[in-house]
Amino acid sequence: MPGLAGGIRSASIITLLALLGLAGCSTTDTFEQPAPVPEVEASVAFKQVWGMSVGDGHDGELLYLSPLNAGDVIYAASADGELVAVSTDNGSLIWERELDDRLFAGVGGDQDRLYLITREAELVALARSDGHELWRASLPTEVLSAPQSNGSMVVTQTIDGRVLAFDSGDGHALWQYDGVVPVLSIRAAAAPLVGSDIVIAAFASGKLIALAADSGQPVWQYELGQPQGRTELERLVDIGGQPLVLDSALLAVGYQGKLALVDIRTGQEIWSKKASSLYAPSVADNAIYLASANGDLVALRGSDRRELWVQDQLAWRQPTQPVPLGDYLVLGDFEGYLYAVSRADGSLQGKLEFDDEGIRVPAQRLANGNLLVFGNGGRLAVFQLRPVE
Repeated sequence: MPGLAGGIRSASIITLLALLGLAGCSTTDTFEQPAPVPEVEASVAFKQVWGMSVGDGHDGELLYLSPLNAGDVIYAASADGELVAVSTDNGSLIWERELDDRLFAGVGGDQDRLYLITREAELVALARSDGHELWRASLPTEVLSAPQSNGSMVVTQTIDGRVLAFDSGDGHALWQYDGVVPVLSIRAAAAPLVGSDIVIAAFASGKLIALAADSGQPVWQYELGQPQGRTELERLVDIGGQPLVLDSALLAVGYQGKLALVDIRTGQEIWSKKASSLYAPSVADNAIYLASANGDLVALRGSDRRELWVQDQLAWRQPTQPVPLGDYLVLGDFEGYLYAVSRADGSLQGKLEFDDEGIRVPAQRLANGNLLVFGNGGRLAVFQLRPVE
């Protein structure tokens, strides 16, 4: 991205305790109150192309069951074990399968296989052609992020900081890296990045660590956040979003840490800026967009990270990662509303009540320019943004 290589600790943890959950703690602190649903004088509308229901969705659990966009086919799964393959264009069902397992994470995939994580901490590989099971492997503890594959191996990361690699063909274990995680961490789901030579994993310690793909040995590490303060809450520096790959660099952000561009080969910092977010940043046309942990949406100029605008009407509404779609950003919130935000000035330009159980996984832009959305209650739909007539 031109200009990025040249040249917000926001907020209380309280909402995270209520809606994202923490491992190994409890609190009696007062919750932050989310802003009311904003009034929007709409200039664009969400026009549904197709929609369907996938099982019970997240089934009331704190999961991140993001669909897999595989071009002409979308694969989606629910916590109660329903797995579907549907046509991207019209949502027609290609195949479906009712699994005997409850699911905790997925869907990951490569050219031949799909990967899911069960509640019983098993990694399951299925055929992309019809969903039949190929193999499964036991994991040491639960996993919240979708397994990632480069075609020859599949990598998954447990909530206690272990990164495990398996052979994609038969599921035999290849290597394991044991990271160090703090006593207290956010129940987040940053999936590892898996390349042909290197695996990038994000940890609750605020560190990005690059591992050799053939051995799991550390190559470099970078700190997106350093624990500060006297209490465990103040010292939280988790990384909740998978880093973005921009040419030969990674763009990543941590909670109560910083937004940083890092050389993917060496781990050397190119630039950094104080920030706090639980989702990955988004990039379009030399601008960086970030959903801050306090709910503010922030736009930064890529060349010098100068703040372009801040949208604060979604304060504490848990906005998801903003997805660029033409002249707009699209994101969801914890009450299940979709919003269209002007990329030019951050104004709210569209709103739709989508899933009353909320939206936790970010929307996805499809190759045809449409938008894929999956709500916590299991509603799966594709939208276009159209001017209001």
